Amino acid sequence: MTLPKYILSAILLIGLLSTAALPAFAYSVQKEYYYRGIILEVEDNPSADGGLVQQLKVKLTSGPFEGEVVDILNYYQPEQSFYDFKVREGMRVILVSFEEGETLGEVYLHDLARDRGVFYMVGLFVLLLLAVGRMQGLKTLVSLIVTVLFVTMFLLPNLLAGHNPIILAVITAIVVIVFTLIVTTGLSYKTLAAIIGTISGVLVSGVLAFWAGGVSHLTGFSTHESQLLYFLTDQVIDLRGLLFAGIIIGSLGAITDTGITVASAAAEVKLAKPGISSRDLIASCMNVGRDALGTMSNTLILAYAGAATPMLLLMTSFHQGSWLKIINLDLVATELVRGMAGSIGLVVAVPVTAVLSGYFMGKKSIGRSKPVG
Repeated sequence: MTLPKYILSAILLIGLLSTAALPAFAYSVQKEYYYRGIILEVEDNPSADGGLVQQLKVKLTSGPFEGEVVDILNYYQPEQSFYDFKVREGMRVILVSFEEGETLGEVYLHDLARDRGVFYMVGLFVLLLLAVGRMQGLKTLVSLIVTVLFVTMFLLPNLLAGHNPIILAVITAIVVIVFTLIVTTGLSYKTLAAIIGTISGVLVSGVLAFWAGGVSHLTGFSTHESQLLYFLTDQVIDLRGLLFAGIIIGSLGAITDTGITVASAAAEVKLAKPGISSRDLIASCMNVGRDALGTMSNTLILAYAGAATPMLLLMTSFHQGSWLKIINLDLVATELVRGMAGSIGLVVAVPVTAVLSGYFMGKKSIGRSKPVG
């Protein structure tokens, strides 16, 4: 990489230090300035330790010094390729400098530019969503954009400001649920039932997570990210509350999907059999809901399990396969509570949505877009 490998190793180790060492690190944080660049020339020189020293000419392609060409050294060790990388001409990179004034200070190679791939995937997703979903796809895209904006402009700034994470998560969940369902399905009895059922499931998920977190003595301090957030920010952040807020937000998508599935099934059954009783409509909704539970619970659990797989392997390796140790680790217990709370929220959303759908639609003649009233 750009800095000598022993400096890079030190930086990596500092990031992984125990919590006792993190306060000292907090006082040594420097202001960093990032730029885009493209590699113009590469000269490879073998190093004495079997690695490679690359002499680079890099042109800055962003920032106040756009167009300037800088000389950079990149140190590469094949056995350390998980954080060292070998570059070639034409590659786009991210540069960092620790000083910025009228003239450009010392510049280092920070990382490879990866955002292009992300943008391509986002573009492909949008194109496919619009091509397949058409108007419904456009509505979905609008709701997704508003959700992202609400999270980035309301939830995250207020969390960093030190406000109550659980209250913020509940507000976010309600706004996202109401807006998403109204935009994508219109204002109807189906939507109303789905909104109430989904909010009920999400709130139950959050309450149970809070209760289980207290019983299990979860701290919210189990990951390196939460530790760094605690020590490297000026505001006092409630990490335990942040944990439960994350559980509420994390369960939101799956519970919303289940709620609208049940409510939509009720609307379709009512259209097919206008004379159906509320009792029979509720029974039909429950049958659909039970089928949805099987797939959505798996989806939620597998999503958490997939994200936690490296952690589980690491814990198993270091603790010699002792499940008594592993299951009582704060990090593992946190993931288990997270998965179970979300799954319970799914289960609760089904009967609530089914009963409300039967009540709202059972004795009413509805159309596909019949408004509430």
